[in-house]
Amino acid sequence: MIDRTRSVALALAVGLTACGGSTGEAAESPGMEDVAATMAMEARARIGDSEAGQTLLRAIDAAGGLETWYATPTSAYAWEYGNVGGDIQFKSYLVADNHSRRMYHDLQTLGAYGDPQEIDARFAWDGTDAWIWPADVDGVNPRFWASTGYYFSSIPFVLADPGVVLESLPDEELDGVMYDMVRAGYEEGVGDASDTYTLYVDKESGRVRAIRYTVTFGGRPASGENLFYYDDYTTVDGLTVPTRFRGFPFADGEKGELRNEAWVTDISFRQPFDEAMLAIPEGGRIQPMPGGN
Repeated sequence: MIDRTRSVALALAVGLTACGGSTGEAAESPGMEDVAATMAMEARARIGDSEAGQTLLRAIDAAGGLETWYATPTSAYAWEYGNVGGDIQFKSYLVADNHSRRMYHDLQTLGAYGDPQEIDARFAWDGTDAWIWPADVDGVNPRFWASTGYYFSSIPFVLADPGVVLESLPDEELDGVMYDMVRAGYEEGVGDASDTYTLYVDKESGRVRAIRYTVTFGGRPASGENLFYYDDYTTVDGLTVPTRFRGFPFADGEKGELRNEAWVTDISFRQPFDEAMLAIPEGGRIQPMPGGN
């Protein structure tokens, strides 16, 4: 997932730098609204001719719209994730540059599910490498986790990125309700993985109620689908986003027992991005892809 955010960021950055300044600076420049409008127009032209693209755009509009999304300089929030009954639960404060897709985390707690402990640690994706500090922190793979929380929290917006392939699916029932369905995959060579994301889009509100997804990180084959509910929406800085996530294994149209859950708090889409936080501190380590790639 990390390299995917890097590849789509190039297309996003072109329009921003053309307006003058770095991507972070351009986000607050007088011409930012014009740049955001142009980027939104290009995205709508790229995906809006298909039924799948129209469904996705309806979900994006229900969440605040592409113009608002492209005009936000950063996404910042506390992301807490737990593998239910398992060996990991952690909380980090994430700040992501929405245009370069670089991001850094202040890791606050880490431990077994139900018993996370306070920790002084950091990890980041600097656009080239994923790193963690200190080097002996165990349990959080920064190559995977640096952008995972950001990516899930930023659906449906990030599915309008260049390189995304959309497919319309037949309506499907979830918990007794019928939903419009759209599947997103990626062109060959985009990202560290060939994951797919299938969105359940509410027919009336356009809001994403849940997604199904596969995980193929590092070239590993998908181990089956997962169902992820998007709950407890809130509106911050013009964007309407979920703050509660619940995950279940999903097979043959049926969900299993609760597998994982996540929470988002302290949300801002206007926090400054500190470039200095991308530099790996002394005593940190760079995380390679599985297999050393």
